[in-house]
Amino acid sequence: MLPPRAYVFIGLNAIRALSIIACLLVFASSITTMVHDVEAVNRFIAEGKDDSSNSTSNLMSYEYIADSTVPNQPAGAFWAVLNRLLIIFQIIVLILSEIGWPSAFFDRYFPVLGSEFGLGALGVIQCLIGAAVLSHHVDDFSLVSAFFLFALGCLNILLGLIFRQHAKSKRSIFNWRNHAKSVLPTNVAGINVERAASAASAAHSFASSHFGKEKGAGAGVDEEGRMQEPAADREDRFAGFGFGRQGEKKAGLKGFLISRPLESLPKYAPGSRA
Repeated sequence: MLPPRAYVFIGLNAIRALSIIACLLVFASSITTMVHDVEAVNRFIAEGKDDSSNSTSNLMSYEYIADSTVPNQPAGAFWAVLNRLLIIFQIIVLILSEIGWPSAFFDRYFPVLGSEFGLGALGVIQCLIGAAVLSHHVDDFSLVSAFFLFALGCLNILLGLIFRQHAKSKRSIFNWRNHAKSVLPTNVAGINVERAASAASAAHSFASSHFGKEKGAGAGVDEEGRMQEPAADREDRFAGFGFGRQGEKKAGLKGFLISRPLESLPKYAPGSRA
């Protein structure tokens, strides 16, 4: 049995693969539709030149050019072709976003499709493209590919609401490798590796709490049996203060009082009994 996160990883990557396939289908169908529209416009212009004025006026009465998605209006062919070119450009951007390359470009210039955002924005854009294609009378290939893309967009929106910004990190192959469990055996020669590692960690914590960390190495005991502070800690604590008036000022601010010792002579010194 695989862990639950493995099924999430597989499911998200399967949906990503289907999303890329849907984008490729819409990419191919957009090129096909654009070619058909150009051919239909050329036929329309040729028929207008060959026929009489009466038939030309009848042709101009149609709202769309026959067998195309081009509206029969001024610059209709231009806007129809531009629409298909924009759809193709958006599809290329979505495919690169799904592949995850270049991730630095998306994170900086198009963050809604970057690694820090979820799948909601991607699904919305896919739904918009699918609706733009389905709003026209197209052939069966374009109809099926656009409907497939619209369905994947709705699914990505749902996944974005469920996983939010963690969706792309959960399906990332590199993050899966980083969070994968260790492949080392848990028992070697009758010894539980995990239990031994936890015991070693507990012993290290106990030793650190009683004998100091590595930073405190070098601590010793003076002649009277008192623990001496490590030299490295003393240097860090008193670095830059010196032994002059600045040192006394700093010591006074921290509550340390420096007093001059009283001059005295030992009892056995000459003149002490006087």
